[in-house]
Amino acid sequence: MKVVTTAQMQSLEAAAAAAGVGYDEMMTRAGGAVAQAISESGLAGGARILALIGPGNNGGDGLVAARLLHTKGAQVTAYIWKRVTDEDPNYHLAAELGVEIVRLSEDPELSRFRQLLSESQVVIDALLGTGARGALRGDLARLLSALQEELARMQPLEPALVRPGWPDGARRRRPLIVAVDLPSGMNADTGEVDALTPRADITVTFGFPKLGLFRFPAASLVGDLLVADIGIPASLAANIDLDLADPSMVAPLLPERPLDANKGTFGRVLVVAGSTNYTGAPYLAAMGASRVGAGLVTLALPQPAYPIVAARASEPTFLLLPSDMGAITPSALEVLGPVLSGYKALLVGPGLGREKVTVEFVRRLIGLEPAGGGRRLGFTVRETVEEARPYQLPPTVVDADALNALADTPEWWRETSARLVLTPHPGELARLQGTTVEAIQADRLRAAREAAARWGQVVVLKGAYTVIAAPDGRATLLPFANPALASAGTGDVLAGAVAGLMAQGLAPEPAAVVGAYVHGLAGEMARRALGNAGTVAGDLLPLLPQAISRLRGG
Repeated sequence: MKVVTTAQMQSLEAAAAAAGVGYDEMMTRAGGAVAQAISESGLAGGARILALIGPGNNGGDGLVAARLLHTKGAQVTAYIWKRVTDEDPNYHLAAELGVEIVRLSEDPELSRFRQLLSESQVVIDALLGTGARGALRGDLARLLSALQEELARMQPLEPALVRPGWPDGARRRRPLIVAVDLPSGMNADTGEVDALTPRADITVTFGFPKLGLFRFPAASLVGDLLVADIGIPASLAANIDLDLADPSMVAPLLPERPLDANKGTFGRVLVVAGSTNYTGAPYLAAMGASRVGAGLVTLALPQPAYPIVAARASEPTFLLLPSDMGAITPSALEVLGPVLSGYKALLVGPGLGREKVTVEFVRRLIGLEPAGGGRRLGFTVRETVEEARPYQLPPTVVDADALNALADTPEWWRETSARLVLTPHPGELARLQGTTVEAIQADRLRAAREAAARWGQVVVLKGAYTVIAAPDGRATLLPFANPALASAGTGDVLAGAVAGLMAQGLAPEPAAVVGAYVHGLAGEMARRALGNAGTVAGDLLPLLPQAISRLRGG
């Protein structure tokens, strides 16, 4: 599913109209989708519904919804902020069917509005659409201010009226707020919002989701996002280079599981991870690879960490690496080099630590020049490590401390020929790019795209609405913003999942998309079971195969 800007959406609507899908038909479908969403919430027949109507197509969509809900038995009032209605067919159809019409111009003190709001089970926000810009002013500001005041006085929403997955803050015994295309006062491109923008429980957006719906602060006001088909052929959007991952995209990419398979069928993953200070990360990464279906996972870690990790993980095999006080040293390449050709995917980084010897190890593993030739390495190491014999890296996931090692290497991307998937969180990407976390978060999509293009590698920028960017400018957004995943170790599970899928034959970019989506879906399952707080990374591991099973089942 494509994600679009306002300008792209306008072009798509024009192209659809030229192809024979009229604007009236698109508006009828849009209003019908809003009415359907309200009906599916159980609030249609007999309910009191207040439709707030503005000018333009957004208000027209609201009038269509008001008419259709009236025919289903709802008591609907269309409250018109401003709209030229003399030659408006949707207005006249609604009025002729008996939809009550109230105009703000006839309600200067907003007393009627407040009364209607207090009696309503549903409020439809059809005041402003995607073309609106700037601060809310005048009568509209007065209207939305009154809406905020009245909602603040109301009791929590009945739990029975809460759709699965809504945050606890949405469980209020106030009217269900349904936004038409997007909440009024929201910038559809930047995600900026006015202070008076209503917080929706459901947003029904049309044709394609708008970019601003996945950017904060707007994303916190969207509620449950529904994307409605209004008749625009998908082929018209084929050249748009931003996708929203969904089951229809991800399920066909899942590796096949033939009945006559054996462990060799599903590939071998080598996970290079861990130190004496970080023994959980290698376990989580290795099990993440196993839980998405990799046939065999080998965990290469410093020898002092082995007893701790092995006591917890019985499934992986182990490869013990030379270390200095529990930190992997460059001499580990002499152990890894001869075996790398036996693996279809490599993951390096989780829990490695940032000791100088380990940074040098990561640099040489990735194929970068030694930092200081034959200088001493490590805390007390007195030997000079010779150049490891040549080897070919399999497709590699670079995570955590391996990313920090790259950040210490100017223009590292010019020195390596390896195929990499980098999985930074905003802080790690900021270090890699020489900027601030605030700059990364201000435009996550652009930051990920610029990094992928500059480095010629796939970048997975973790966080709310994770971005997967390819070097050619294509990008995919994940539909998940889940505070339950804000817990140490969840990124290690993600990195392992991506590596496990590459081992099963997926190329780096689709492996990143599928791995991140399965990980995000598992996170949603954990949140529904455990709530927004208290999920730990290990909770995701048994949910990864369940998420894959759900995707396979549609």
